[in-house]
This record gives sequence, structure tokens and C-alpha cells, in this order.
Amino acid sequence: MSTTTENVEAWSGKDRGDENFPVGSLLVSARLRPHIHAFYAFARNADDISDSPELTPAGKVARLDAMEDVLLGRRDSGSPSALGLRRSLAETGVTPQHAVELLVAFRRDASKLRTASWEDLQDYCRYSAMPVGRYLLDLHGETRAGRDASDALCTSLQVLNHLQDAAKDLAALDRCYLPADLLAEAGAGIEDLRGTAATPGLRRVFDALLDRCDTLNQVAAGLARHTRDRRLRLESMVIVGLARRLTTRLRHGDPVARRVKLTRPDVVASVIGALRYLP
Repeated sequence: MSTTTENVEAWSGKDRGDENFPVGSLLVSARLRPHIHAFYAFARNADDISDSPELTPAGKVARLDAMEDVLLGRRDSGSPSALGLRRSLAETGVTPQHAVELLVAFRRDASKLRTASWEDLQDYCRYSAMPVGRYLLDLHGETRAGRDASDALCTSLQVLNHLQDAAKDLAALDRCYLPADLLAEAGAGIEDLRGTAATPGLRRVFDALLDRCDTLNQVAAGLARHTRDRRLRLESMVIVGLARRLTTRLRHGDPVARRVKLTRPDVVASVIGALRYLP
């Protein structure tokens, strides 16, 4: 094993409180919360590497490779979050595969700046988002019955985040997740994101993606009947409620003009709505 001590991580300063949706909140078991936080810390640091404006694509990939090496025990230093997650996974018995798959998406982000189609975006979500839900299901000892619903929820959350940050991603990283085929069909272009408000064509693209999020949110509601752990079921349904509310806010807001985000009443209403799934 390598004994290199150089830390490859480049944390941006963001933490769980900066996310749209709860990450290992008080709704889940206190026993499992530290493990969820370890998984989040790994994902956050890897994401920050892939989004770094200072690192070259090759430099990003090298750092992500180092994180994987620590995660899988090929080396013991260089990535504190990967080492922490490795210890967590050893304690819980959860496979490292979910974390390894996240790194596939982050490596793509290092050099792939455009998205060709909805199918291309779905494939990205397969690695950038779905592993998070799958990890949580495995951590809680759930069966695979809820995997399709979990995959749908994670994909919806990822697409919604891309819509929120579409203008910022282009400005800061020259990266665009809006599918090129949808843009062409709507008579819009990536450069429309550099304006002060969404053009009619760009609005059509947003609405087309939000239609897909509506469908994904409907599938995600199936998590309620497939999740045995009551606390995970409650948190999952809170997140489904938040995804629905953010979808609605993005339909009525303009993410080019300003960042569209959830409000405290959205959170309260989602928690209240999820309570019916407790029994």
C-alpha cells in the first residue's frame, strides 16, 4: 500500500446544510446517521474535485483515482473522507460499489461538458445520483423492491438541481446538462443560459425536463410501500414531497434570472404530508 501523505481533497466549504434536501437528518436512526454523513463527506469531496475551476481534467481524474484507491484499501492516505467511508463500510457491511459508481460520474464531469440527449442525462444520473439511494437502502437492510422508486427519486433530484444551477454551471465551468436534442427541438441554444432571463425556447426545454421529473416523482412515491424501516420511509417521503414542490417552483420561476429554491413552508408542508406514511 502507498504511504503517500498528500491530501488530494479540495473541499469547497459546502456541507449538508447547503443541500436542497435532508442528508442524514434527525428523521433517520441516530445509529446510522454517522455512516450517512461519512458517505456524504466522500461524495461532497469528490464532487468538489470535479467542480474545481483550478484543476485540469487530468488532475481531477488523478485525485478521484486516489480517492478510490483509499476507499478500496489500495493505499491508506491522501483522502480522509475515503478512509472514513472505508471504515464505515467495514463496520456496516455495505458494499463500496455505490461509492465507486459515484466516482464514475465525477470522472465524467472532469472532461465531459455537454449532454447529448435525455438518455445521456439518465445515464449520467445512473452514476451521479442513483448510487446514493441504493446505498441508503442497503444501509437500512432494505430489499431491492424499492430500488426502482429510489432510482426515480434520485434522478428527479439530480435533474432538478441541474435546472436550478444551469446558468451557474455554464458560467463557472462551461458545463451544461441540458440535453442538446431538446434544446434543438425547442429552438434554443446553450448560450441562452448566459442571458438575464429564460428565452421562450429555453423555457420549453425547462418544462420538458420538468414533465419528466413529474413522472419520476410519481414513481418515487412507491418508496412508501417498499420501505420497511419507518424512519427511512418518513425521510424518503419528505424528500418526495420536496421534489414535487421544487418541480412546481421551477415551473413558475425562472432559474436563469435567479436561483429557484425551496422555502421553509415547503419543508413544513412536506413533513406534514409525509406523516401519513408512518404506520
